[in-house]
Amino acid sequence: MEPSVGIMSMPGVGFFGMLLIGFIAGYVAERTMNREHGFLTNILVGIAGSFVGGALASVLDIHYQGFFGNLIVAIAGAVLILWLFGRAKAKGVN
Repeated sequence: MEPSVGIMSMPGVGFFGMLLIGFIAGYVAERTMNREHGFLTNILVGIAGSFVGGALASVLDIHYQGFFGNLIVAIAGAVLILWLFGRAKAKGVN
């Protein structure tokens, strides 16, 4: 039986771990997509990316846990978010 996970948490990682993962994932996604964001934006993109990546991993039946598992999922989700945002911006969607 899997432990329950709250809406603002990641499996196997505490609150400060979530912030650290959010910052690292946002920074890596920012560098990967050649963007320039600030510290807070990187954290927010990384945390949003962890939720997007987690939902995608769930749909694809990929299991992850711990710091590095969450980091990989968050980076993938953050890159996807920035890619989609860039595509929408290029098409003129405001």
